[in-house]
Amino acid sequence: MNTPSRVLISGASGFIGTALVRVFTVNQISVNRLVRKPKPDSPQEICWSPSSSPAIATPSELENYDAVIHLSGANVAHRWTPAYKKKIVESRVRTTAALVRLLAGLRNPPKVFLCASAVGIYGNRDDEILTEATAPGTGFLAETCIAWEAAAQPAKNAGIRTAQLRFGVVLSPKDGALAKMLPLFRSGLGGRLSSGRQWMSWITLPDLLRAVLYLVTASEVSGPVNIVAPTPVTNAEFARTLARALHRPAILPVPAFALRAIFGEMADETLLSSIRVIPEKLTQAGFRFQHPDLAPALESILAKSI
Repeated sequence: MNTPSRVLISGASGFIGTALVRVFTVNQISVNRLVRKPKPDSPQEICWSPSSSPAIATPSELENYDAVIHLSGANVAHRWTPAYKKKIVESRVRTTAALVRLLAGLRNPPKVFLCASAVGIYGNRDDEILTEATAPGTGFLAETCIAWEAAAQPAKNAGIRTAQLRFGVVLSPKDGALAKMLPLFRSGLGGRLSSGRQWMSWITLPDLLRAVLYLVTASEVSGPVNIVAPTPVTNAEFARTLARALHRPAILPVPAFALRAIFGEMADETLLSSIRVIPEKLTQAGFRFQHPDLAPALESILAKSI
């Protein structure tokens, strides 16, 4: 596919969605947004309600897009009560199923459907190297991602090139995990989490945006795609590298029991989970990372935030 001219994004108000809209706009690509509460007189917004049938009152509004990018989903960085776990699942699986039903029934469907997913699908795997060919793991996040990716399958069955974007930890000084870490590390109070031996699969926000743009036009790539840098690091190495970039020490480890006390089950499946993921499909397709290694990556994105 050539450079797209029309793109539709759900979850466009989130951390990644906002940045994607900005990048598409800079590249003179028309972007429309799927929203639940459209602003008055906003022609670039399409109202939808995933729990309704149909989810969009006039499904023909989805005709003739080059790409649809689905990013909706409740924030995982929250204490997981039973009610919130249900929200995490439904905000991903139900919305994906509702959107895919609409796309599959179009006369002129999009050429590509990119649906968010996460490296959490692999579960806690210690030192095992994980690629897109690796079987999913176990646990709440893994099971959620399995159902999430399965919900996108009808788009593929309808002949739409479909890719599930398995995002790792996205590094940006303005939002996400890194933004939450920076105040502690800048004050010299940062450190590894528990033993620090757990692997962390990361990617800078600029590389993530470049990867998504690449996948919109990479007609040979479909199915699950790991959106991570090629050099995962242990949590201890990440803490040391971040502290060094900020010219601060990293000497105060956070014990596992404290993380569990604060975050409950979420701590075990995210902060303490070891997920060593390699972006095999992106690499084999010829995608080149601007930030393949952690130290220069942090130096670059932190310098731009000053």
